[in-house]
Amino acid sequence: MALDGIFLHHICNEIKSTVLGARVDKIFQPNREELVFLLRGYNGAYKLLLSVRSNSPRIHFTDNAPENPPSPPMLCMLLRKKLSGARIANVYQHDLERMITIDFDAINELGDEVRLSVVTEIMGKYSNVILLDENKNIIDALKRVDPSITTQRLILPGLKYELPPQQDKLCLLNTEAEAVVERIINGKSMPLSKAILSNVQGVSPIVCRELEHLTGRGDELISDCLSPSQKERFKFFMRELAQTAGDCSGKPYSVSDSTKKPFDYSFMNITQYGGMSIVKEYESFSKMLDLFYLEKDGIERMRAKSQDLLKTLTNTYDRLNRKINTQKMELEKCADRETLRRCGDLLQANLYRIERGAESVTVENFYDENMEKVTIKLNPAITPAQNAQKYYKDYNKAKNAEGILTVQIEKAKTELEYIDTVFDCLSRAATENELNEIRTELIEQGYLKSRGLRKKVQGVVKPLEFFSPAGMKILVGKNNRQNDNLTLRTASNNDIWFHTKNIPGSHTILITDGKTPDDESILTAARLAAYHSKAKNSSQVPVDYTQVRYVSKPQGAKPGMVIYVNNKTLFVTPMLPEEKNNE
Repeated sequence: MALDGIFLHHICNEIKSTVLGARVDKIFQPNREELVFLLRGYNGAYKLLLSVRSNSPRIHFTDNAPENPPSPPMLCMLLRKKLSGARIANVYQHDLERMITIDFDAINELGDEVRLSVVTEIMGKYSNVILLDENKNIIDALKRVDPSITTQRLILPGLKYELPPQQDKLCLLNTEAEAVVERIINGKSMPLSKAILSNVQGVSPIVCRELEHLTGRGDELISDCLSPSQKERFKFFMRELAQTAGDCSGKPYSVSDSTKKPFDYSFMNITQYGGMSIVKEYESFSKMLDLFYLEKDGIERMRAKSQDLLKTLTNTYDRLNRKINTQKMELEKCADRETLRRCGDLLQANLYRIERGAESVTVENFYDENMEKVTIKLNPAITPAQNAQKYYKDYNKAKNAEGILTVQIEKAKTELEYIDTVFDCLSRAATENELNEIRTELIEQGYLKSRGLRKKVQGVVKPLEFFSPAGMKILVGKNNRQNDNLTLRTASNNDIWFHTKNIPGSHTILITDGKTPDDESILTAARLAAYHSKAKNSSQVPVDYTQVRYVSKPQGAKPGMVIYVNNKTLFVTPMLPEEKNNE
């Protein structure tokens, strides 16, 4: 999976044809690895994402821009100062290198018009976004590169910008396809796909494999062992590739596995996986990339922002497990308390036979039908009567401890179940506001300190909303506090409440508006409840449902925890309504 040079050539053409002449309205920096330019032109407004994330560097239009921090970083303020109101004068790519340069006509502090450039370099972990002045000197960059990192190519303010080191590869924009083929088949012997990758600029591994697949008609080929017919086919497909790169005639395709999860993409149709994959064409390259990385990047962003919550929950979970295990061991010791009482009884009955200072005494056990003798340990520093009382005291202590430990273990187990529900909510949090709600909940429950935490919330987080095939509304809570509000305040008594049985998950409400819900609506709501639970990736998930009137919250219960009666259970496969409708 890589954004190769030819794919980027199509992106460059798409950006240029869409926003050439547009002006920069706003600039945002959601995090240290991404910039978003809000551009306005005759065709409307567009959000241009520039990302240098090591596992997903890219540049394209987006409809799903990341959330912005409350205060902009220093680089963002510099870009706003330099480029606000600037007009896009040109968008171009150097050969088929993985870099796009956008030239801006801007006005400097003196009121003079200047040409500034933003270079987006797509090079894996070395990706960068660099702002240049009219003389191609570096003003600043998302990632500064100083001598402590490398001495090969420094990226620091004031230095002259240099292109990345050139590779010994042929560019299809200025080299005949036949010359490229000759170099490959006369070069070092290796699998054809690797030979293409080593000699041709701007192609990713999936494209190289596809060319080998087409040339060999499914067979694996060695670069210097092609038959005459294979050479001709190779030249044909290489010419097609060169034409696609030259006139940007490719189409955006994503490749998904059997579970419909995308794992690669290209500017050409991919046939190498046969029936084991699903290839889908999109209306634009930006739209394809936006959807491809939406879930993946969202998970990574939320993971980074939720580290403090995850650490707190993990430590609490481990502490509760250790506490429960320790208390269970203490409880096992209490199970032998009857022996302590019997020892006290035996000593009390035989006080006259016990000498003071004795370390033990052997007496007949009248609790045993055979009156077997038993040896009882004594404390020589106290009297026989005091030894008997000590056994009674230890018995009462163990008896009381058993009751306390039983209550404490159940309390810890309940708390462990609550922490498990917070883990589940955290795994499904999709925005910073949702994280803030979980953070607020943990502060209220005493797991986090409020001191030093940034005050929440930018807007109200609403529950998820779906509709059944019959048009009945279904609401799904996103966290425990929202679950309580949804079930105990929003829902009416006649609405139907759903929750996975003994599995952490969201409260799901089927809004009935006083009507009797149809079976399909109930099934849809149950599938949604299973989908928004810890059992999302399972099948035949048990989901309990009952009227809201039969759901209540015990006094003092943790957020999201309720009890219910008069319920029925459905076994369903987790599924969203739209997924069901597409089947």
